[in-house]
Amino acid sequence: MTLLILLLTLIATFYVWLKRYYAYWRIKNIPHEQPKLFMGNMTGIGRTHHWKDINQRIYKQFKGTAPFVGFYTFMSKAAFILDLDLIKHILVKDFSNFTDRGFFHNERDDPLTANLLFLDGEPWRALRHKLSPVFTTGKIKYMFSTMVTVAENLEGACHKIVDKKEGQFDAKDLFARYTTDMIGSCAFGLECHSLTNPNSDFQRMGRKILEEPRHSPFVQAFMFTAPDLARKLRMKTFTDEATEFFLKVVQETVEYREKNNIKRNDFIDLLIELKTHRDLLGEDAIPDDQSNGFTLKQLAAQALIFFLAGFDTSSSTMAFCIYELAINPQIQELLRNEIFDVLEKYNEKLCYECIKEMYYLEKVISETLRKYPVLPHIARRTLANYNVPNTNFTFEKNLRVIIPVDSIHHDPELYPVPEKFDPERFSQEQIAKRHPAAYLPFGDGPRNCIGKRFGTLQVQIGIIVLLKSFRISITEHTEIPARYSLKGFLLTPTAGMKLKFEKL
Repeated sequence: MTLLILLLTLIATFYVWLKRYYAYWRIKNIPHEQPKLFMGNMTGIGRTHHWKDINQRIYKQFKGTAPFVGFYTFMSKAAFILDLDLIKHILVKDFSNFTDRGFFHNERDDPLTANLLFLDGEPWRALRHKLSPVFTTGKIKYMFSTMVTVAENLEGACHKIVDKKEGQFDAKDLFARYTTDMIGSCAFGLECHSLTNPNSDFQRMGRKILEEPRHSPFVQAFMFTAPDLARKLRMKTFTDEATEFFLKVVQETVEYREKNNIKRNDFIDLLIELKTHRDLLGEDAIPDDQSNGFTLKQLAAQALIFFLAGFDTSSSTMAFCIYELAINPQIQELLRNEIFDVLEKYNEKLCYECIKEMYYLEKVISETLRKYPVLPHIARRTLANYNVPNTNFTFEKNLRVIIPVDSIHHDPELYPVPEKFDPERFSQEQIAKRHPAAYLPFGDGPRNCIGKRFGTLQVQIGIIVLLKSFRISITEHTEIPARYSLKGFLLTPTAGMKLKFEKL
């Protein structure tokens, strides 16, 4: 009886605390949607709703009422930002108070989470400084010929598809294989052969990580919103199989290059330099201080996130872009004509300089990223109390803030008829009319996407190679509109985005 009374008392105390916690925004007199116990405002996540759907509901409900509103991600409170000026403050002007994303990472139990995307504070700063040199214009130009070679392999794979009876293909699968080979070659110096072998090790593991995650979307969302608690529970993001695979690949690549004194001036070379620096320090190296260089596990963590970032984000962007070109054949023809005109000026040779002259291609990709941003939102966390500009409100220390990128990109006040695919939205005249925070596919400020140029370039090269040889069209099996996968946080197309190639 005593134990029962104690248990009931604990349950009652927790219930009262929870009700009080969910009254936070009401007590502060901040507009918000009424939360549900344990779920907050996240009902349906991973089952009937994607993050983007929940964000869109909040955005439409409160847009124009306040610069921000209250939000609950399960048992974690957040500020949902609606005002573009406030977004600019958070990402750029007042960045020093919003450097952290607050993502889950657990270097002890899940070493591959100690990467540039997940880390915060000084470890992130040290990593960003160390890794920035690999993404300079000079380094990317150096990789260009390798990128073109992979794109030519894509063209060869497409010819084989056309030679089949109907010429139909799954856009998501094909472009995931293309980006796997691209990153394998440019970053790891490895020939993955995913375009010729859909079941190659790299392709299989990339699919497995993204399509068969360790946890359900519900648990993933919990780890995202309560990373400190998840870390105390010693939870992991990546499966043991994925961790062992990438540790082995990186270790074998590093050992082979060191043994044979191979230099390719690529991503792995830079990581090897940082590992060598740490090895030289020996016992003088400070544990977990990545400014001292990298251990093998830390090196593998950066290699993994480089692979995943390019594998899924670029392949999804390319799939959605080709999908829209198939639906809008007049836009496809305009773009193809530009590609032919520019290549003719350069004697039909695809080079770095000629891509810079394909202005309509840039507009097409920008509009793709507007309509289909890979990230539904950007997350930040306050490092200290923050007085919200032009209000009397203060964001408390460690409060999460959410910037709803997809919702902003589909705001009809910013982009009339937002579901229409219109590359002319990105003419210089139209860009000048919009607020700079109205377009955020790569984030903004010092913590924007470090691989923006590389990712965009591999998409550009792939589209050029395809359009100069093939006409792309929809089939009776093409889903219109395209549907998003509910399995993860990123905005990726569902499997089976069917399209058709025809040789020109």
